[in-house]
Amino acid sequence: MERESAVEVIQRELTSFSRRARATAARIHPELSLVSYTLLSHLDERGGCRATDLAAHYALDKSTVSRQVSALERSGLVVRRVAPDDHRVQVLHPTEAGAEILRQVTVSRRRLFGDRLTDWPADDLARFADYLVRYNEAARED
Repeated sequence: MERESAVEVIQRELTSFSRRARATAARIHPELSLVSYTLLSHLDERGGCRATDLAAHYALDKSTVSRQVSALERSGLVVRRVAPDDHRVQVLHPTEAGAEILRQVTVSRRRLFGDRLTDWPADDLARFADYLVRYNEAARED
Protein backbone atom coordinates (compact mmCIF):
# COMPACT_ATOMS: atom_id res chain seq x y z
CA MET A 1 0.00 0.00 0.00
CA GLU A 2 1.31 3.45 -0.91
CA ARG A 3 1.95 6.00 1.81
CA GLU A 4 -0.88 8.27 0.65
CA SER A 5 -3.35 5.37 0.58
CA ALA A 6 -2.21 4.20 4.01
CA VAL A 7 -2.70 7.69 5.47
CA GLU A 8 -6.18 7.82 3.93
CA VAL A 9 -7.10 4.45 5.48
CA ILE A 10 -5.71 5.54 8.88
CA GLN A 11 -7.71 8.78 8.79
CA ARG A 12 -10.91 6.95 7.84
CA GLU A 13 -10.45 4.22 10.45
CA LEU A 14 -9.59 6.65 13.26
CA THR A 15 -12.72 8.63 12.41
CA SER A 16 -14.75 5.42 12.55
CA PHE A 17 -13.08 4.48 15.85
CA SER A 18 -13.91 7.88 17.33
CA ARG A 19 -17.55 7.65 16.27
CA ARG A 20 -17.82 4.12 17.69
CA ALA A 21 -16.13 5.17 20.95
CA ARG A 22 -18.72 7.93 21.51
CA ALA A 23 -21.60 5.55 20.77
CA THR A 24 -20.16 2.88 23.07
CA ALA A 25 -19.69 5.41 25.88
CA ALA A 26 -23.35 6.40 25.54
CA ARG A 27 -24.41 2.75 25.83
CA ILE A 28 -22.19 1.98 28.82
CA HIS A 29 -23.34 4.94 30.89
CA PRO A 30 -25.81 7.28 29.12
CA GLU A 31 -25.24 10.15 31.58
CA LEU A 32 -21.45 10.06 31.18
CA SER A 33 -20.27 11.18 27.74
CA LEU A 34 -16.86 10.18 26.44
CA VAL A 35 -15.61 13.72 27.13
CA SER A 36 -16.99 13.62 30.68
CA TYR A 37 -15.41 10.20 31.23
CA THR A 38 -12.07 11.54 30.01
CA LEU A 39 -12.22 14.62 32.25
CA LEU A 40 -13.34 12.61 35.29
CA SER A 41 -10.56 10.10 34.66
CA HIS A 42 -7.99 12.91 34.46
CA LEU A 43 -9.21 14.40 37.74
CA ASP A 44 -9.02 11.00 39.41
CA GLU A 45 -5.51 10.26 38.08
CA ARG A 46 -4.18 13.68 39.13
CA GLY A 47 -5.93 13.84 42.50
CA GLY A 48 -7.79 16.92 41.26
CA CYS A 49 -6.88 19.98 39.23
CA ARG A 50 -8.20 23.36 38.10
CA ALA A 51 -10.62 23.68 35.19
CA THR A 52 -8.03 25.79 33.35
CA ASP A 53 -5.55 22.91 33.68
CA LEU A 54 -8.08 20.55 32.11
CA ALA A 55 -8.62 22.97 29.23
CA ALA A 56 -4.88 23.32 28.65
CA HIS A 57 -4.17 19.58 28.91
CA TYR A 58 -6.85 18.61 26.38
CA ALA A 59 -6.47 21.74 24.21
CA LEU A 60 -10.12 22.59 24.78
CA ASP A 61 -11.80 25.97 25.04
CA LYS A 62 -12.38 27.04 28.66
CA SER A 63 -16.12 27.42 28.01
CA THR A 64 -16.31 23.82 26.75
CA VAL A 65 -14.60 22.54 29.90
CA SER A 66 -16.80 24.78 32.04
CA ARG A 67 -19.98 23.26 30.55
CA GLN A 68 -18.67 19.72 30.99
CA VAL A 69 -17.56 20.37 34.57
CA SER A 70 -20.90 22.01 35.41
CA ALA A 71 -22.72 18.92 34.13
CA LEU A 72 -20.45 16.68 36.23
CA GLU A 73 -21.13 18.86 39.28
CA ARG A 74 -24.92 18.77 38.72
CA SER A 75 -24.68 14.98 38.49
CA GLY A 76 -22.83 14.87 41.80
CA LEU A 77 -19.70 13.39 40.21
CA VAL A 78 -17.34 16.34 40.75
CA VAL A 79 -16.91 18.85 43.57
CA ARG A 80 -14.92 22.08 43.79
CA ARG A 81 -12.60 22.60 46.76
CA VAL A 82 -10.49 25.58 47.69
CA ALA A 83 -6.78 24.94 47.08
CA PRO A 84 -4.98 24.72 50.44
CA ASP A 85 -2.04 26.81 49.21
CA ASP A 86 -4.11 29.53 47.46
CA HIS A 87 -7.64 30.25 48.65
CA ARG A 88 -8.42 32.07 45.40
CA VAL A 89 -8.06 28.82 43.41
CA GLN A 90 -10.73 26.14 43.14
CA VAL A 91 -9.61 22.58 42.49
CA LEU A 92 -11.95 20.01 40.95
CA HIS A 93 -12.11 16.55 42.53
CA PRO A 94 -14.20 13.46 41.78
CA THR A 95 -16.79 12.75 44.47
CA GLU A 96 -17.16 9.24 45.88
CA ALA A 97 -20.01 8.73 43.41
CA GLY A 98 -17.80 10.04 40.59
CA ALA A 99 -14.97 7.69 41.52
CA GLU A 100 -17.37 4.74 41.68
CA ILE A 101 -18.97 5.48 38.28
CA LEU A 102 -15.50 5.98 36.82
CA ARG A 103 -14.45 2.57 38.17
CA GLN A 104 -17.56 0.86 36.76
CA VAL A 105 -17.25 2.49 33.35
CA THR A 106 -13.51 1.72 33.17
CA VAL A 107 -14.17 -1.96 33.93
CA SER A 108 -16.88 -2.06 31.23
CA ARG A 109 -14.68 -0.30 28.67
CA ARG A 110 -11.75 -2.65 29.30
CA ARG A 111 -14.05 -5.65 29.01
CA LEU A 112 -15.36 -4.37 25.66
CA PHE A 113 -11.85 -3.76 24.34
CA GLY A 114 -10.77 -7.17 25.59
CA ASP A 115 -13.72 -8.83 23.84
CA ARG A 116 -12.95 -7.07 20.55
CA LEU A 117 -9.29 -8.05 20.73
CA THR A 118 -9.71 -11.55 22.13
CA ASP A 119 -8.61 -13.28 18.90
CA TRP A 120 -5.57 -11.09 18.35
CA PRO A 121 -2.18 -12.72 18.95
CA ALA A 122 -0.13 -11.16 21.76
CA ASP A 123 2.45 -9.85 19.25
CA ASP A 124 -0.25 -8.02 17.27
CA LEU A 125 -1.64 -6.47 20.47
CA ALA A 126 1.82 -5.31 21.52
CA ARG A 127 2.52 -3.77 18.09
CA PHE A 128 -0.91 -2.10 17.99
CA ALA A 129 -0.34 -0.66 21.49
CA ASP A 130 3.11 0.60 20.47
CA TYR A 131 1.71 2.22 17.31
CA LEU A 132 -1.06 3.97 19.25
CA VAL A 133 1.41 5.29 21.82
CA ARG A 134 3.72 6.49 19.05
CA TYR A 135 0.86 8.18 17.17
CA ASN A 136 -0.46 9.92 20.29
CA GLU A 137 3.02 11.09 21.31
CA ALA A 138 3.47 12.67 17.88
CA ALA A 139 0.01 14.25 18.13
CA ARG A 140 0.93 15.85 21.50
CA GLU A 141 3.70 17.76 19.74
CA ASP A 142 1.20 19.46 17.41
